[in-house]
Amino acid sequence: MTFRILTVCTGNVCRSPTAELLLEHELGELGFVEISSAGTGALVDHGIPEPGLRLLGSDGLDGTAHRARQLTPSIVRDADLVLAMSREHRKAIVEMTPAATRRTFTIRELARVAEFVGAAGDALTEAGGTPEDRMRAAVLLAAVQRGLAPQPEDPAESDVIDPYRRSDEAYAESFDQIRPAATTIAKYLTSAARS
Repeated sequence: MTFRILTVCTGNVCRSPTAELLLEHELGELGFVEISSAGTGALVDHGIPEPGLRLLGSDGLDGTAHRARQLTPSIVRDADLVLAMSREHRKAIVEMTPAATRRTFTIRELARVAEFVGAAGDALTEAGGTPEDRMRAAVLLAAVQRGLAPQPEDPAESDVIDPYRRSDEAYAESFDQIRPAATTIAKYLTSAARS
């Protein structure tokens, strides 16, 4: 069985492929996690811009093979966890596929909730089942705890800035928002899988 994570932004050339590659790097060793990305207004078949490729390369990741694709309801339905890069994307996803509401978060939102919940393994010892089942249970636990976790003073702190056609500094800021969130989420899901 496979646990599927979908990352979503607008064009699917900057933020969501960066999150996809970072999560793949963090979770790839588990062997049963599949990570993909798509865009709400995808620049279909375009690759990651050069500033994004350089940042990924500085982390030892190669994004040259990425090609953007358009988000569809079937792509959302197939995902066990959907990570939007902004509240706007999250809204578009749940409007497209209302059944995905409980498993759709912004990436920074889920990282914040995961830190609040703590080690998912502690709360999921009764979940049993396969590692994939426990990861799905961790997503549902986060959905239940979403409203209880401390909220940022500025709601925009749940979003990742869009660096497309902006400066290298904007790309770096976007990358620096995605990387720690991806690491926190990977630890949370890995803890659940191994509990």
